[in-house]
Amino acid sequence: MISVKEAQEIIRLNIPPRKEQILSLKEAFGYTTSEDIYSKYNIPNFLQSSMDGYAIRFQDRNQPLTIIGEITAGCTEQFQLEEGTAYRIFTGAPLPFGADTVVMQEKVSVENNKLIIEDKELKESLNVRPIGSDAKINTVAIRSESYLSAAAIGYLAGIGCTEVMVYSAPTVSLILTGDELKKPGETLEFGQIFESNSIQLESVLRQSGIQKIDIFWVKDNPEEIQKVLESAVSETDIVLLVGGVSVGDYDFVIEATKKCEIQQQFHKIKQKPGKPLYFGTKGEKLIFGLPGNPSSALTCFYLYVAPLLSELTKKPAITNKTMAAVTSTYKKKKGLTHFLKGIYDDGRVTPLHAQESYKLQSFAEANCLIILNEESEGCQQDEPVEIIILK
Repeated sequence: MISVKEAQEIIRLNIPPRKEQILSLKEAFGYTTSEDIYSKYNIPNFLQSSMDGYAIRFQDRNQPLTIIGEITAGCTEQFQLEEGTAYRIFTGAPLPFGADTVVMQEKVSVENNKLIIEDKELKESLNVRPIGSDAKINTVAIRSESYLSAAAIGYLAGIGCTEVMVYSAPTVSLILTGDELKKPGETLEFGQIFESNSIQLESVLRQSGIQKIDIFWVKDNPEEIQKVLESAVSETDIVLLVGGVSVGDYDFVIEATKKCEIQQQFHKIKQKPGKPLYFGTKGEKLIFGLPGNPSSALTCFYLYVAPLLSELTKKPAITNKTMAAVTSTYKKKKGLTHFLKGIYDDGRVTPLHAQESYKLQSFAEANCLIILNEESEGCQQDEPVEIIILK
């Protein structure tokens, strides 16, 4: 067996080159840019009013001004402002040529079409958005490796961008093994259990930015597992085999990986839960064998698969580490790193009940994993411990 750190390093060393693709702006939400995006325009490309009010020449502010018209947002006609005059103007509208300031409508009075400015603190260029104040032509609008949030997508649309180059999300196959498994909604017979790994792993894959996920349910049959595995490796970038990775008489996954000529990078880690985790490669394809116990499978995903996906897509990680004071004492033997389900709140973390690998109830309540390293014998109440926050 290898340590947790050794396993993480082996995976890091086998990360394939990132792929890129061009997406329309409507498709790009949730992706990460793979190059700088330049603005093709000055935005706005005219002096723009940021208020409802009156467009004036600042030097005319101390005299009555004749109102000679109005300009609304979207107006394409170009007007000229002469000395001693003003235009009624609305938010978003272009200033007439010659104007340099907008006076708020609340700070003027109008008598017989004459504008009297009552703003004693008026400054030149007040309430005017300069040309290129949101984006300047031929300059970087959004940097490479920027996450495309709703606001980022809106900003790009606002500067006239229609498509972007992003890091592609890898395609993933989920292969679920086990004769005892029944899908939710089917009749549960004696000796059978409902299969939950497919839905929980698909959910966390979606959270990690994966769009294409193929799911297969396979009986504990060596030939069938090998056939499905060969197809999955050829068709997708990453394969997650769930169940059958231990050394029991009906654990056929490791043998199937050998027959598919997958190079084993490691099998078994000094950790609890998830000790029998498998990782292999075939060219640039990555293959994980996750334990069948739902808690173990999800823990291994958060520890090893999620960081890999974040690195490939440059999408923000769905986990992050911090320190917290543990609220109770927990004892363990040296030799394995323990990952305990816990609840983190305001700098303190509480280990939950039901830490067994087959139980998901406590995981459903948890918002973090508590890390107790393999050389430790546990933790004492109020001792600081490292935790992984689950987003």
